[in-house]
Amino acid sequence: MLASALENLLNRGLPRSVRARQLCAELDGRRLAVQAPALARIVIESTGATLRIRRGEDSADATLVGGPLGLLIVGGGFSREPLAHGAVEIRGDAEIAEKFQDLLRLLSPDVEEELSLVLGDVPAHRLGQLARGAADWTRRAAETLWRDLGEYASHERGDLVPRPEGETFLHGVDALREDVDRLAARLEQLERRVAAS
Repeated sequence: MLASALENLLNRGLPRSVRARQLCAELDGRRLAVQAPALARIVIESTGATLRIRRGEDSADATLVGGPLGLLIVGGGFSREPLAHGAVEIRGDAEIAEKFQDLLRLLSPDVEEELSLVLGDVPAHRLGQLARGAADWTRRAAETLWRDLGEYASHERGDLVPRPEGETFLHGVDALREDVDRLAARLEQLERRVAAS
């Protein structure tokens, strides 16, 4: 049920994007499996003109393995950071996985537009505003939390060096390195003069 709803949602986006149709045609017959612990394995297959989504152990050209959040971030094309940190792993053909990621990013539905089909334009727009506001608040709260934790660890606990002190120290190290390099160059010049005379 969920797989067919997701399949319909993604396939509705194909006619709206020329690049998505090109990628779908390039991936004709290729499959990407998405596997998260304790969740069903999902296989996405391109028929060249549409996408098919099935649950099960079908073979795949590439498999994304990781936690649900990491898979959502990578699969939705929001970021490749979970791949870099090992939270999501690609097994199989990485190029196929990347093409599927680009395709899914292009097909990611406009939630507000999809809601407007069910609820109408005004309620869908209000819900979209509410969701964007909540996402902005969450982002700002996370930034504030990290900044406050950094200040607490550096000023209150003394576990970290405060940023201005660290920058001053690093500038001093750079200046000392440059002075040592200049001194070494002068000594080399003097040695050459002494050897020549």
